[in-house]
Amino acid sequence: MIATENVNPAEIHKFGSLADSWWNPNGAFKTLHAVNPLRMQFIRAHASLPGCRILDVGCGGGILSEALAEAGGEVLGIDLAPELVAVATRHAEAGNLNLRYRSLSVEALADEVPGQFDVVTCMEMLEHVPRPESVVNAVARLVRPGGWVFFSTLNRHPRAWLLAVVAAEYVLNMIPKGTHDYNTFIRPSELTAWARTADLTLRDMAGVSYNPLTRQFSLGGDTGVNYLAAFMRTGD
Repeated sequence: MIATENVNPAEIHKFGSLADSWWNPNGAFKTLHAVNPLRMQFIRAHASLPGCRILDVGCGGGILSEALAEAGGEVLGIDLAPELVAVATRHAEAGNLNLRYRSLSVEALADEVPGQFDVVTCMEMLEHVPRPESVVNAVARLVRPGGWVFFSTLNRHPRAWLLAVVAAEYVLNMIPKGTHDYNTFIRPSELTAWARTADLTLRDMAGVSYNPLTRQFSLGGDTGVNYLAAFMRTGD
């Protein structure tokens, strides 16, 4: 059951309808498979994962959740699309991982178990909800003081529209058409302002770039399209 108004039902349906292709590395979500090692590289550069209690918000079919569990974390993945939670659960059953999934909102979980996680990840999810600042606030309530929060999202910059929408969806067919709405993209300044209000301090930011000639993704200083941000929870 959806326990928050901070949800776009069309987005839930859009991704839920593609659940069965989530784990196909050459399918609709091949880009997620391709960038996942970079996400893990960025996360592990800041946080020691073995033994950590980790929350993956907007986990989808579980690509990042499984990688975090394989790195030694005790992982909970949450998503509002029941179809994705079902796919993630089935896929995880094949491995012996410290990993479980629930279908509920991050706001509801923050009311239930505040301050219970050492690391919280929220990747490519903020641009798909009506009030991303509510997600940032809930994530901040869920992580313990001194814990780490990692976001990835798309910058509301003309190059992001050109590369992440026009090129990725309509020219290169890297992701399904209609995946993104440019108007929902989030500038780094907006994300850091929401985080600061929620007692999260920015520690690092990196851009994710794609080379169409080599078909490889890489981390770097260009945050004009897609970017990762690492925050630490301050306060008592």
